[in-house]
Amino acid sequence: MGEIVTFPSNGSQGQGYLASPQGGSGPGVVVIQEWWGLVDHIKDVCERFAAEGFVALAPDLYRGESVREPDEAAKKMMAMRLDQVGRDMSGAVDCVRQRASGDRVGVVGFCMGGGLAFMLGCQRPEAVGAVVAYYGVIPWPEAQPDWSALSAPVLGHFAGNDTFFTPEGVAELEGRLSDLGKDVEFHVYEGVEHAFFNDTRPEVYDAELSERTWTQTLAFLRRELD
Repeated sequence: MGEIVTFPSNGSQGQGYLASPQGGSGPGVVVIQEWWGLVDHIKDVCERFAAEGFVALAPDLYRGESVREPDEAAKKMMAMRLDQVGRDMSGAVDCVRQRASGDRVGVVGFCMGGGLAFMLGCQRPEAVGAVVAYYGVIPWPEAQPDWSALSAPVLGHFAGNDTFFTPEGVAELEGRLSDLGKDVEFHVYEGVEHAFFNDTRPEVYDAELSERTWTQTLAFLRRELD
């Protein structure tokens, strides 16, 4: 089972959920939460990565808080201090690198975390070797990163029936990254809902697609982080 760990966060202290493989080390991955917080689903994703041989750390970007209602989650997300979030994610990268078998780590984010995964890839291009976004682009219009700094290849899994992170927004971002010469592979899956990977939400969960995208994500990370 994983554990809660603390790590330096540029003058303060961050915390997160760490899951390690049986051998103790392996490729590193930072898992970025949905807008609900560091909930059991995100911890379980870390455990699944560990079972596949990865060292996985999910930083607690809400610093111990979590929410249950969508309206509350939306308010929490929009009120985030992105400077603090950036420091916590960067500290998580360094924490994973100390335990991982390679020098560059993967970043996998869900919902809001998908957008934050992109931001982290731009923020730490020397340390992030692969970015995977599940149904999330950056929800803060004023917080667009320096896309030119992104060096990692990007894999995106998006929902066709998503009204929050729409297929149109996904296409716009894909075009922007392609125009910059970035290595980008986005998939929009028709007929599925936002959060289709979250098996704690039966109203939107798609088991077959979740398994398929999980297999793709593992292969992508192993290839890029080898």
